[in-house]
Amino acid sequence: MVSKERKLELINEFGGTTKNSGSMEVQIAILTEDIENLKPHFLKNKKDLHSKRGFISKIEQRKKYLVYLKEKNYTSYASLIEKLGIRK
Repeated sequence: MVSKERKLELINEFGGTTKNSGSMEVQIAILTEDIENLKPHFLKNKKDLHSKRGFISKIEQRKKYLVYLKEKNYTSYASLIEKLGIRK
């Protein structure tokens, strides 16, 4: 779970203002932060299948958002994946 403070930082960084929390870039950044925070849990707890289901759904949601952003605005997509360090 991403803290409120970190979420506001991500909104400011990727959305421009605190009011722009619904843009694709912000939503992808928040999902990425959440995914990165959950990775160590699954390295330690390999049999936690119940939580892994939610983890995989977050990954799939981020994938859908990335595909949408790639189709709508490729330059924004390219800069976002470079900033977040995903899809090498």
